[in-house]
Amino acid sequence: MATHLLTRKTHRPKDGLRLSDDISLARARAHEACGPARWGFALWLASAVPGPILWITPQWNKAQLNPDGIAPFTDPGRFLFVRPPRAEDLLWCTEEILRSGATRLVVCELPEPPLMTPVRRLHLAAEEGGTLGAAPLALLLTPDHGGAPGIETRWHMAQAYSATHNHWTLKRLRARTAPPKEWTLKRNAGPMPFAEVTEAG
Repeated sequence: MATHLLTRKTHRPKDGLRLSDDISLARARAHEACGPARWGFALWLASAVPGPILWITPQWNKAQLNPDGIAPFTDPGRFLFVRPPRAEDLLWCTEEILRSGATRLVVCELPEPPLMTPVRRLHLAAEEGGTLGAAPLALLLTPDHGGAPGIETRWHMAQAYSATHNHWTLKRLRARTAPPKEWTLKRNAGPMPFAEVTEAG
């Protein structure tokens, strides 16, 4: 019986993690979020997936999520926190969790954007984890405006201060298959914590 090892078809899953009609992140890939409200973006993703959420943060990081901050987005009991003592273990943990297929979302807080090779390894690990069930995705939280090479998408989220409204600005800075774009968001009383207000561009 012939076995076809090579094909011209893409092996990437076509479905994505949808946050709104216009905002989606591909599964089995690594994504990046930056900006002062990047933790809010990560919690938005967490609210959109079922099951446990693995959140990796450096042991030396004094600022940590707490249940009161998570509760407006999703059940805090879904979170498992991993606190590696060494910087080089942050991406290693992320890679191993993705490969295991144990969760659909791994969030990793990094002190700086990673290099190309570790990002490629995360893509491959997420694809491998997807062979065991629903494909996971990784979200890397990086300071300032990010800049990880080879990332599937890069998002920047910040609060849009106003005397009358409590809004946020979400920018898609980079994507392999979509142009840069910007949205204005507001807190939502429905199942998703944010909703689009207007398109800003």
